[in-house]
Amino acid sequence: MSLLLFFTHILLLHFTSTSASAATSLNSTSPEVVVEHLQAQLHHSRSRFLLQQQQSSSSSSGGCLTGNPIDDCWRCSSSSSDRRALAGCGVGFGRNAVGGRDGQIYVVTDSSDRDPVNPSPGTLRHAAIQDVPLWITFASSMTIRLSQELLVNSFKTLDGRGADVHIAGGGCLTLQYVSNVILHNLNIHHCVPTGDADVRSSPTHSGHRSMADGDGISLYSARDVWIDHCSLWRCADGLVDAIMGSTGITVSNSYFADHDEVMLLGHSDDYLPDSGMRVTIAFNRFGPGLVQRMPRCRRGYVHVVNNDYTGWGMYAIGGSGGPTINSQGNRYAAPSDPNSKEVTKRETEEGWKDWNWRTEGDVMVNGAFFVPSGEGLQAKYSMAESVQPKTEAMIDQLTMNAGVFGGGASSRSSSSSSSGGVGGGGTSNYEGSATGGGGGGGESDDGGNGNGYYGKMIFGSGATPSIRRRSFPSFTSFVALLWLTLFSS
Repeated sequence: MSLLLFFTHILLLHFTSTSASAATSLNSTSPEVVVEHLQAQLHHSRSRFLLQQQQSSSSSSGGCLTGNPIDDCWRCSSSSSDRRALAGCGVGFGRNAVGGRDGQIYVVTDSSDRDPVNPSPGTLRHAAIQDVPLWITFASSMTIRLSQELLVNSFKTLDGRGADVHIAGGGCLTLQYVSNVILHNLNIHHCVPTGDADVRSSPTHSGHRSMADGDGISLYSARDVWIDHCSLWRCADGLVDAIMGSTGITVSNSYFADHDEVMLLGHSDDYLPDSGMRVTIAFNRFGPGLVQRMPRCRRGYVHVVNNDYTGWGMYAIGGSGGPTINSQGNRYAAPSDPNSKEVTKRETEEGWKDWNWRTEGDVMVNGAFFVPSGEGLQAKYSMAESVQPKTEAMIDQLTMNAGVFGGGASSRSSSSSSSGGVGGGGTSNYEGSATGGGGGGGESDDGGNGNGYYGKMIFGSGATPSIRRRSFPSFTSFVALLWLTLFSS
């Protein structure tokens, strides 16, 4: 018992110190503090999951927890019936994105996009351009073929839970000079170049747009953005691009497949404002058919943590302009090509040895190897030390729900093959103008209205949502885990 009391005292000291660090991280500009906070969140979720496993070993029910700190936060809480509770569950550099948490709920009922200057009420474009906070949901499953890029305004959440929502075959999403946007549970694919047309960006402004590249999600001088549980594939340019000083970004729990240049972070090597870019890439699955840029970084600080890289054509992580890349607890499975085993690629012959690129706790499979660089790494990352190598089973557990909910990544890949989706070889035609009608009822628990267990959604509720405050790991959970560790054998 004395041994237990001793370790309990140590844990209390650790908990007090970590809680203070967590509070500091909310206002700190130090990226290492944010990295440390994410690791503490992960440790807490993992501890709760292990406790659940221990307690349920004698029963048939497995419990809700998965060890994924984002999913466990909103799926396993008493506030799970409130969609907007999701806004309190972010991690990493994009954790402060609140989206439309403090606004009304807007239900998209019309999948058409006939007029990008004068969008009809009930359409996604009409909802996204409003200048007030909105939590945007979808009344049913639908494919939205945008006639032009969709300019998403600040303080918006696009929440596809409860419906099968595809943004495909036309323009896609642009976040330009905006902040506080959450994109959740959306299929985004077959995006094409659009532009040379007038497009509305707010109720009071429309203007002429030059040609867009055909990115799936484009961030241009945007900040506080969280992309979670999205599935992206086969766009004309990048799947996710963040440039021109964009920062405060988290890309999590998403699934990427069948694409060449996946993710670009940074405008150019000589664009100095991108030195302040901060991006977290966590719990994603990089699936089949990907070639490069997962991501490609120019300047800034990028934390790549607990992702599953199932292969690549050229390389996984690349960069130029001296970015800082902190790779922790990922699984890198190299392709069979003996010339493509390296995870990393520097887009230059000189100077890269001073760049701070670090691998810690990563799992290398099939001959994969990561080339680290930089001086003073121990000092640079001192606050993010002690990340133990993740087992492959743990990485599977953290990424098993990557992408849009409704099946594991492997089932999404195979099922979408027949419809021109992730797996390739499908027959669906995503070409043409965006004039499609609304989709039918999705597979949901309430007879196909697309809302699932979240209940009936309405537009116009003026009530201020009750948001569960984020809490840091409880001391009780640490003690309980310690008790199991010491006395269960």
